[in-house]
Amino acid sequence: MAGSVHCQRWSKMNSQLLTNSHRLPTSTTFSLARTSISHGRILDCYCIQEKQDLKGQTVAVVGLGVSGRAAARLALARGASVLAIDRNENMIPLEHDPLFEKQNDMRTILGYCDRKLLEDADRVVVSPGVPLENYGISSLLQSGRWVMSELDFAAEALPHGIKVLAVTGTNGKSTVTTFAGQMLSHLGIKAFVGGNLGNPLSEAAIQCLTSSSVDPKFQVAVVEVSSYQMEIPNTFFCPSVGVVLNLTPDHLERHKTMDKYATAKCRLFSNMNNKKLAVLPIGNEHLNEAFKDHVNKCNLAWIGDFPGVKIDLEAKIAYLKIPSTGVVTQLQLGAMKAMGTHNDHNAAVAAFSILGLDVGINPEAISTTLNALSAPPHRMQIVHRDSRGITWVDDSKATNVEATYAGLMGLREQKSVVLLGGLAKVLNTEGSNGFEKLVEPLKYHRCVITKFGSSGTEIQKTLLAGGLSIPCHRARSMENAVNLAMRVAGYGDAIVLSPGCASFDEFRSFEHRGKVFQDLAFSSQ
Repeated sequence: MAGSVHCQRWSKMNSQLLTNSHRLPTSTTFSLARTSISHGRILDCYCIQEKQDLKGQTVAVVGLGVSGRAAARLALARGASVLAIDRNENMIPLEHDPLFEKQNDMRTILGYCDRKLLEDADRVVVSPGVPLENYGISSLLQSGRWVMSELDFAAEALPHGIKVLAVTGTNGKSTVTTFAGQMLSHLGIKAFVGGNLGNPLSEAAIQCLTSSSVDPKFQVAVVEVSSYQMEIPNTFFCPSVGVVLNLTPDHLERHKTMDKYATAKCRLFSNMNNKKLAVLPIGNEHLNEAFKDHVNKCNLAWIGDFPGVKIDLEAKIAYLKIPSTGVVTQLQLGAMKAMGTHNDHNAAVAAFSILGLDVGINPEAISTTLNALSAPPHRMQIVHRDSRGITWVDDSKATNVEATYAGLMGLREQKSVVLLGGLAKVLNTEGSNGFEKLVEPLKYHRCVITKFGSSGTEIQKTLLAGGLSIPCHRARSMENAVNLAMRVAGYGDAIVLSPGCASFDEFRSFEHRGKVFQDLAFSSQ
């Protein structure tokens, strides 16, 4: 968001604006022409900060989930007319949504959409849940049309003074994002926390646009970023600190290969310069290869080496060395109350990342935040301790084997009954579901129940073939699995829902699955 980034991107945007100038309103063209400074700074002076900078333009928003609706509201706030598009013919048109009442510059199209409407729009903003094959979006991109992600559309409208911490990775990104936001809040720094986490960045932009205060609404935006949000190259999204936590097989039905998956993740760094901080995990060949396109642009730090953050989980100490500021410090992790040793790792990375923002944080003060950190919903969340001394843990967000593995490794000292199952993801060309990796961490626990969902039987077979050393039971449904777990669990045990699978075969989402588990936990007395 800094001015220097806009200047760097001017040549690309200048070409795009000239190409599309026949579709821009006269007022917009004049606002560019009136500037008397060199065109290298024109983009800085482009009226992004004005609340009506898109007046007279049409913005097509494709995909009307949470992100799409937020993008539509932001486009309206910026003065645009909005064409809201979604394939779901049963969706309520936005014109009938209370959030959009009294908005006359809007039209909703559900189901089929004539591609010419997208071609005629000044911009097309794509929600992360929409594959680029839909509506011919990919060919629109190739033809030079102005196609943007919701993330980039929001970043364009953010005040330049807001620093962005962006966190991505296959697993752990929601927790690191949440921990970073909690740390900043505890230290008195105003922060927006969202993105893929559930509160779209467009909401931050709307709050800034509608604020009557002269001062920025936030000092920092902490943004969880998914690979889907990075499929379309960004122009405006430029983190001050960008973190890729890890990369393991996931979402390959959309990205096809690990190389393409890594490339999408590393687009996080595409607009960052040498004053920014890029953070990567040590030793991931796919990420190392993808990062080669960005290696000379910004400072680089490592998760697992210096400069960067090294974590001694047994001693509960994190060692931090930040290349962009020269800060060297230690973080005592013993005060952590969040469940699982993997959360010590998440907290250390979050601490390193906020120090990298260089917003005046005293490194020693971060230690005071650790005992207040709490995991986000459905991520190793302690939801109930019942009268029989059993702790109920909702890790429904573990939608792949690697996430379940991380959670179980963090619970080696907590005897547990583990609930697995749902719709397993195929991880390679041999058709493996990957659950053999869980045989090792499961040996520390009471038993495993493969439950509800189309993959339960296959998961059970994979575990047994891999040499599972604890009892493995099969359940027909979530309720059946919970009842069985209660009969098996002893005093002091935990019942842990950590499915390792997608939820869409039986539940609407991982949130819905977690809520059903929580309801069963509270009715277990």
